[in-house]
Amino acid sequence: MKSILLVGLGRFGKHIALKLNELNHEVMAIDKIEERVEEVLPFVTNAQIGDSTKEDFLRPLGIRNFDVCIVAIGNDFQGSLETTSLLKELGAQKVVSRAAKDVQAKFLLQVGADEIVYPEKQLARWTAIRYSADHIFDYIALDHDYAIFEIEIPEYWIGKTIGDIDIRKKFNINIMAVKNKEKLDMTITPETCLSENQTMLVLGSNQDIQKCFHLQ
Repeated sequence: MKSILLVGLGRFGKHIALKLNELNHEVMAIDKIEERVEEVLPFVTNAQIGDSTKEDFLRPLGIRNFDVCIVAIGNDFQGSLETTSLLKELGAQKVVSRAAKDVQAKFLLQVGADEIVYPEKQLARWTAIRYSADHIFDYIALDHDYAIFEIEIPEYWIGKTIGDIDIRKKFNINIMAVKNKEKLDMTITPETCLSENQTMLVLGSNQDIQKCFHLQ
């Protein structure tokens, strides 16, 4: 369990709050709009209404005590920039700030952000890859070159074992798990037999995965 300060409770911030609640983290949520704060109260440990660009508001919160500070402000870049800078000045251990484009990321990093997230850019990339091929069910980018794909098992692999297809040797791709509906089986071996109505999670470079599965 981590102690997290979440700044900004728009749509992105609210979804972060909901997920952190599912993961049982302690969350202090803040926003200057009362209605937003009230909406997340059932899902966070504590919440306050206030301006995160003001030192006299942030200082009493004990910024040094949070494991992570997430700046999820979306439509006020100046406010995001000032908040990020102030959090670091007050001793924040780690600040993760939201950016919409690279130039924003550059300035956020300059004023102290430790990491940058691009929710729109990352979702756009996921959507493009997920829906541009018929056989992809999910996709998680690990970096610019490598990813985990949930892929439909090719028809000509059905009835064969993982050892039979040997895609690790042929394509440098690792099969991490097989999935039947919502049940994930990670205890796979070379003797694991692939069947209909299954998908599999594979790890490899985007280029190798596209070549192996003929994704277009």
